[in-house]
Amino acid sequence: MNMNSTDTKNDWDPDSSEVTADQVAAYDSMRNRCPVAHSESRGWSVFRHADVIQILNDPNTFSSTVSRHLSVPNGMDPPEHTRYRAIIEPYFGPERMAAFEPTCRSIAAELLAEVASRGGDIEVMSELATHFAVRIQCAFLGWPTSLHEPLIQWTASHQNAVRQVDRETLATLATELETIVADLIQERVQNNAKANDDLTASLIHEKVGERKLNGEEISSILRNWTVGEVGTISASIGILIHHLAEHPEHQTTLRDDSSLLPQAIDEILRVHNPLHSNRRTTTCPVTLNNRPIEAGERVDINWIAANRDETVFEDAHTVKLERDSNANLLYGAGIHVCPGAPLARMEMLVFMEELFAKTVDFHSQPKTSAVPESYPASGYSSVPIRFQFQR
Repeated sequence: MNMNSTDTKNDWDPDSSEVTADQVAAYDSMRNRCPVAHSESRGWSVFRHADVIQILNDPNTFSSTVSRHLSVPNGMDPPEHTRYRAIIEPYFGPERMAAFEPTCRSIAAELLAEVASRGGDIEVMSELATHFAVRIQCAFLGWPTSLHEPLIQWTASHQNAVRQVDRETLATLATELETIVADLIQERVQNNAKANDDLTASLIHEKVGERKLNGEEISSILRNWTVGEVGTISASIGILIHHLAEHPEHQTTLRDDSSLLPQAIDEILRVHNPLHSNRRTTTCPVTLNNRPIEAGERVDINWIAANRDETVFEDAHTVKLERDSNANLLYGAGIHVCPGAPLARMEMLVFMEELFAKTVDFHSQPKTSAVPESYPASGYSSVPIRFQFQR
């Protein structure tokens, strides 16, 4: 087969009804049938763990500069990426996480109390997960509570537009978020905010080299954190609750021994990754799993499939609460490993601890089922759960 980009044959149709009906099962099938697969809509999709690791460890060949829009630092390559990454990482250091943990716990407890007051039957994604993700992110960034509802509505509109592939609405929503972030930055600039006022103010005082970050760079960082954190944290909460509702034996184990929670959370999210994929662009011709790929080609890292690879994880589709997480790609690997992983891990641990403390049990609602998300999202769009709250 001639694999030049101009006449590459398509190996699959990622938008077919067979794939969209159950994307996790479809990606499992592709990992075994055609682990590096070409399609018209996504370019090259990579499904195996080993091939993903090759990409992550070779940023010179697989560039993260995939868009004309500035993306700090995840849309950058070295040496530019290295300079900006050094600015970002301290915001997720141990001292900041320890200082933010009580606020995170208070938000989780308050939200769960609100939900409990409405009764036991809850649709997790719209009534719990998204609210938690938005409240936590606003608190972390120092944003006002008045933004909670606008951001929740924005998130719902964005998710719907993504499902409908409504590019016009997505462009409008991107402008709306850009305006919100720009106003928050401008407010701090006009008020001569000090670096220790809040995290957003801190970014205004950060320097790259000898100059301060400009407005576009600060805005990019804040947008990436907001869209990324809200989307993945809400998806993660839905996945965790759904799994534990469907596997009461795991729920019992974790209620009895909360020390297992950190590893168990990573393992549950390995089996059903909350992040669908990330893109790269080839800078030169390369061969990946015996498939020649030309320079300038789109390459999609499929996290869902790679983290369910049977050659790396024994009984890969099965959650094993005490599984070694060293090979887990939940937060990526290489130079672009997620800098916000400490924050995400802390948030989910605190949420689950508070959920267990305030409930006796929870399970799926009778005669209802969770509704899986579809590309480019992951997790569930709806998770109907019946909670038995503590009295």
